[in-house]
Amino acid sequence: MTPRFSVLTVPAFERLARRLAAEHPEFTRLWSEAIEILEADPHNVSRWHGILKLKGVPAGEGQYRLRLGRFRFRYDIAGREVRLLYCGLRREDTYRER
Repeated sequence: MTPRFSVLTVPAFERLARRLAAEHPEFTRLWSEAIEILEADPHNVSRWHGILKLKGVPAGEGQYRLRLGRFRFRYDIAGREVRLLYCGLRREDTYRER
């Protein structure tokens, strides 16, 4: 069994998370689920999770994205440490024609 990763957050992530938790009650449950996923498999070796390594994104700007429902979490991996940088809500009309 591989050792688990430690998941850390930056202050900007915490501000965004507090705002989303206040506006969307389901966010708290999904945030907990995201932490469990990232502690176990942030590279998505199992291919079970909605994780994508973003192309052309330098370290420090969220090289990976985790999709859970309508929420997106961006993070970087350094050794055995996962640093959550951003969380956001994908609007329902993002890809609709106008």
